[in-house]
Amino acid sequence: MIDVRENAGKTVREIFPLNGVKPMNKQLNALFSVLIRALTALTVMVLAFVIYFIVKEALPTFDEVAVPDFLLGQRWMPIAYTGEPSFGIFNFIAATLYVSLVAMVLAVTVGLGAAIYLSCVATERMRGILYPFVDLLAGIPSVIYGFMGLTLMVKLFIRAGVHTGSCVLAAGILLAVMLLPFLISSCSETMLKVRKRYQPAADVLGISKWHMVATIVLPGSWKNILLSTILAIGRAMGETMAVMMVIGNANLFPSLLGKSESIASVIALEMGTAVVGSTHYHALYAAGLVLMLLLFLINSVITLLRGRLEQ
Repeated sequence: MIDVRENAGKTVREIFPLNGVKPMNKQLNALFSVLIRALTALTVMVLAFVIYFIVKEALPTFDEVAVPDFLLGQRWMPIAYTGEPSFGIFNFIAATLYVSLVAMVLAVTVGLGAAIYLSCVATERMRGILYPFVDLLAGIPSVIYGFMGLTLMVKLFIRAGVHTGSCVLAAGILLAVMLLPFLISSCSETMLKVRKRYQPAADVLGISKWHMVATIVLPGSWKNILLSTILAIGRAMGETMAVMMVIGNANLFPSLLGKSESIASVIALEMGTAVVGSTHYHALYAAGLVLMLLLFLINSVITLLRGRLEQ
């Protein structure tokens, strides 16, 4: 035991001499620090180059098309056999937001329920069985989800009376299924940590399981839930292949059971046929720039709300 009176006034190093313990190599620390800074700078440079390239390719669009006409126009006709070409992306913007909203409502609702079950209800054995399946769903390529949507979901909508089966609701449901693995994994891990931390105290106080979920687990996990939601919104708005296969790809203002087309879908479908340097080519980059700005705006608003809630 350490005699407090004998060691009074001594430093920690004097009380616990580091005999045989070498100090950390300062050169190795410096090298590691330089490496981290270099990688960070490289990441920022790559991101800046991507943004610069998109902006550079998008700006020539507005030499031919007015910004209000581009953002609010509903007619997209890059090659006009009669009259002038038209480049209006309002329907694409509305479809992107509509599909993402439907997907997020479904995914967050089901995902939170599944996360609560895995973290607060399921046994360790059940979690060990279910988590690998969740991870497996996260690794399935989007084109496979698209084929599943075509062969299963579209046929179900046709039987339900939707003419072609392709619609915004089908795209939203399919997109929600794709988002579920990420939301379930990220939210359940945080909830499980919070539950394990406060479970002993809750047991002593006689708090019921569902009261603990409502008053302790969910409030203690909301920051991670919000962060997961932000990342899921980015995935939802940028998803291309699966959505493109079930949404119908028609330049129409979106309705729940009607066809439409997202920004990502029109870029993927037409970029290969657009002549490099043409207004059509630059307009597709401009649509991508609008999508990027929408994501930035939505994430900024959510981040500001998060800051307000933390105050």
